[in-house]
Amino acid sequence: MKLTKQNIGAILFIGTVQFLLFLIIAEALYPGYSTSANYISDLGIGSTATIFNCSIVIFGVLAAVSGYYLFFIYKDRIFSGLIILAGIGAVTVGLFPETVGIPHYVGALMVFFLGALAAIYSYNVLKTPFTWLSAILGLISLLALSHILIQTDYGLGVGGIERMIAYPIIIWTLALGAYLMASSKKK
Repeated sequence: MKLTKQNIGAILFIGTVQFLLFLIIAEALYPGYSTSANYISDLGIGSTATIFNCSIVIFGVLAAVSGYYLFFIYKDRIFSGLIILAGIGAVTVGLFPETVGIPHYVGALMVFFLGALAAIYSYNVLKTPFTWLSAILGLISLLALSHILIQTDYGLGVGGIERMIAYPIIIWTLALGAYLMASSKKK
């Protein structure tokens, strides 16, 4: 397979879609799970551990691979590096469940912070109007991250505020994959 923008986009899109679908499945299968009261990473322990952990590792690997090959398209080390490191963070989350402690939290912070920065930074690399959507999603994620760090959830619960960090990044990676697939064959 030749690694064109379209193929890189397909890799990223597939990785994101499978993660989103298996996230929903894990939430449905986890006994008593609450999207408000439970962290997303709670899915990585107990009866849904295999589903969640495998899915987020696949997501992270495909995101990191996409980031690597995007360097050859856009020639921007920061953009590619942010995506690669966020992908590595996702892999870390899957390999080290929350019960492990520090490695898990470092991985989660990498996904959340660097994923949001990648969305914002893409303003310098991609074309409008997609760049506006990207920047807004990244800013929402960073704002929610700042609120979870100061333990303010505005009634959403810890799971709800965490989703305000994660969902914009998931939406952005899905949209980035679609954006790349839909782009013309030219650089």
